[in-house]
Amino acid sequence: MSTRAPVARRLTRRLTLRARMALLTAAAVALAVAACASAGWLLTRNQLYRELDRRLGAVSGGPPAARDDVHREGQPPFRGPRLPRRPEAILAACSSEPTGTGSQNPPPGPYEIMQLVRADGRRCTVPGAGALQVTVQDVRVARGERDHAYHDGTGVTASGTEDGVRVLTRSFRLPDGTPAAVSYAISLDEVQGPLDNLALLLTAVTALGVLVSAAAGLMIARASLRPVDELTGAVEHIARTEDLDTRIPEEGTDEIARLSRSFNTMTAALAASRERQQQLIADAGHELRTPLTSLRTNIDLLLRAEAAGRDLPAGTRRNLLASVRAQMRELSSLVGDLLELARPADTEPVRETVALHEVLDRAVERARLRGPGLTITCDARPWHVHGDPASLERAIVNLLDNAVKFSPPGGTVTAGLHDGELTVRDHGPGIPAADLPHVFERFWRSPSARSLPGSGLGLSIVARVVAEYGGSVALEPAPGGGTLARVHLPGTPAPGD
Repeated sequence: MSTRAPVARRLTRRLTLRARMALLTAAAVALAVAACASAGWLLTRNQLYRELDRRLGAVSGGPPAARDDVHREGQPPFRGPRLPRRPEAILAACSSEPTGTGSQNPPPGPYEIMQLVRADGRRCTVPGAGALQVTVQDVRVARGERDHAYHDGTGVTASGTEDGVRVLTRSFRLPDGTPAAVSYAISLDEVQGPLDNLALLLTAVTALGVLVSAAAGLMIARASLRPVDELTGAVEHIARTEDLDTRIPEEGTDEIARLSRSFNTMTAALAASRERQQQLIADAGHELRTPLTSLRTNIDLLLRAEAAGRDLPAGTRRNLLASVRAQMRELSSLVGDLLELARPADTEPVRETVALHEVLDRAVERARLRGPGLTITCDARPWHVHGDPASLERAIVNLLDNAVKFSPPGGTVTAGLHDGELTVRDHGPGIPAADLPHVFERFWRSPSARSLPGSGLGLSIVARVVAEYGGSVALEPAPGGGTLARVHLPGTPAPGD
């Protein structure tokens, strides 16, 4: 069993889908036709056997209307010599020859066989009526355990020919009160012949049905799989040309149409992903080009001065080295931002209880180092969230850096945390209303900020981190000038609440 199953699966896999559908259709129709043919044959057999049983009842002395001399319309009576029918007559006829087979001249046509069966299983045949094999059912009736029994058996005619017969055995009592039974039998020839012919006819009909169903299965499979062929052609075209703009017709509401819509949705998502990837590479290349160019220029100047044997003035050399260090810092920050944005969006973020007010305090200290000429204040109330401390601190530092970058010299930056709302306010020029929808896009920088340091990735990282932890972030004009950033993160005032 375990060896045949893999072989069958391998053979099935070698067939095309069209061939499998045709094969399954032919098999289903063949089973249905075979089931109907078998049911028809069984129903016909049961009907013929019921008719034999009715005639046996007439032979055994049934109601007068059922006797063979008063037969049903269209049913020929038994012909041949008149044989005893009643048990007393059979007993009288077979007592003179208890073990013989009777006359050597059997009745012509459908014949009858009658014999007496005693409780011990012995039989007593009627002369000229042949003999029957005594079965267990006959003995049980002879013992009085059953009133009567119908069954198939084997009869031997007076000429010694064996044949299949239908037997009815009825119980009665001998004159001395001993239980016995009388068996009546009719040949099965008039039943087996029509049944054999019917079986041949039904077999031919079943074979014809299989052939017709196989042809119909091929046509149905060809018509049903035409949309699949079109879908396959589109997929092969996309795989060959990498043209993700190819669309498949979405006609109808069936499974093929659903598959086409799903495939179009998938290719659209892949096209958008590839476009975002190409845009990210182009924007990253553009942003990396500026610090790398400045870094290369400054290093080349230092190398040429050393190669020429002329020492640069101390102030100039110090400014060049400071510029190199600033460019290296900007390059490192840009690479870090790119790595953060390159992290798959479906990556499960780290989850732990984080004291957001403590993270804000650390971020404010870092911002004060980056804006030494500014006044940065912080008013934080306890708030605990589930998240990654490093990611949250990076997002808050980016908000503060944005405020520091746009604050005027000697300006003030205010940070606060109250009831789960984190705010960062600066007193800079503010953001034009037309630019607010774009501030969280990657590499987007307003025209007024393109001369300032930065890559345009800071606020994108803020939006991503906040979204990962189920929060929201927005920028809006602050009363009196400047920009106000609002961040909402779900959490509780105390840990474990």
